[in-house]
Amino acid sequence: MSRSSTVDLIAARIREAITAGDLPPGSPLGEAELAEQLGVSRGPLREGMQRLVQEGLLTSVRRRGLGVPCLSADEVTDVYVMRAAVERAACLRLLALDAAGLTAVARSLEGEVRRMTRASRKGDADHLGEADINFHRDLVDAAGSSRLSRAIRTLLIESRLSVFSMQDHFTVPADLPADHEAIVAALRERDRERLLGLVQSHMDEAVRRLTWPRAGKRTLEAHPPEEPRGLGPIRRDGPHGTV
Repeated sequence: MSRSSTVDLIAARIREAITAGDLPPGSPLGEAELAEQLGVSRGPLREGMQRLVQEGLLTSVRRRGLGVPCLSADEVTDVYVMRAAVERAACLRLLALDAAGLTAVARSLEGEVRRMTRASRKGDADHLGEADINFHRDLVDAAGSSRLSRAIRTLLIESRLSVFSMQDHFTVPADLPADHEAIVAALRERDRERLLGLVQSHMDEAVRRLTWPRAGKRTLEAHPPEEPRGLGPIRRDGPHGTV
């Protein structure tokens, strides 16, 4: 495999680990240890980590090299301000679709809402959060803008990082399905003002929940593993390919 492909795989694996909380905010990333865990050499590892520095997902830790940033309340607010801008822009593009195109997008999003509903009924915070990420990624991807799609992928990771920075455990609002059902309904009805308002209020509520926990809605909490999970090697037969 080419060096560039190896770098891609490494960057993707670290992004996933940040999203899952396997690399929590404030944790330094030892180059030798990380290279051993992933089963890669240090050259492509450095390139992959520098790519994530450029994306803002890794930062310099004083006297300790690179690490996962711990976001402040102001930075968390910025993440959701940017998400609102990206998702509202995507919604405007979706409203310009013809009837068949808009119906197809709505049906796809409703599939993720059903996943949210099942997870919420089971009290499964992990799967509820996963369906939430899929919903917002799919909404933006359906708009057909590669620039917006690139932006939302980084912002969704930063959204997870925001949760881990503000809370001890991963939590999600229990009423996520209802919020997203309303977004899909407004999209189907081409109700521009309501749709944009729902997206904005969804982001505003996330900021309130994370920065002022007592003001937030009821949440479901994931049960973290008893021991931190290592990243594990990137294998030939795994989802990340081979290095």
